[in-house]
Amino acid sequence: MKNYEIVLEKPTLNDISNMQNLVKDYVKEGIILARSDDEVANAIRSYIVAKIDGKIVGFASLYIYSKDLAEIRTLVADKNFQRVGVGKRIVSYLLDEGKKLGVKKVLVLVYDKGFFLKQGFQEVSKEEIPEHKVWEDCIRCKLFPVCNESALIINL
Repeated sequence: MKNYEIVLEKPTLNDISNMQNLVKDYVKEGIILARSDDEVANAIRSYIVAKIDGKIVGFASLYIYSKDLAEIRTLVADKNFQRVGVGKRIVSYLLDEGKKLGVKKVLVLVYDKGFFLKQGFQEVSKEEIPEHKVWEDCIRCKLFPVCNESALIINL
């Protein structure tokens, strides 16, 4: 396996179209919720992008719900660069950011929990998820209210 230099940086508004192109197949598959350009722009400061040779190959955001809880959202990696550490680097960065901000727990909702279990997350009951999360995001999902995602949390 080739050893890539993965550079993490905060995106700019000019990166939104590249981010949307990267996530579009995952949105079509129903794995990730669609977000408009304006929604991404509004939350641009919560995102981190991973670049290899100057090209965005992954990104995610850390969405803050309260002083105690945040969520890693929209973790995506270019299918050509999966299994080279892009996701792991992004998650590690966002967890460090959460610690620096004073967040106590970080939540993820995923279809494939294996990756996050390896990062130290533990599965929890979806009933432990704050109700406003359901009304803010989950209601937009085509599978709502029959959710087949797993909820995982890590304590920081």
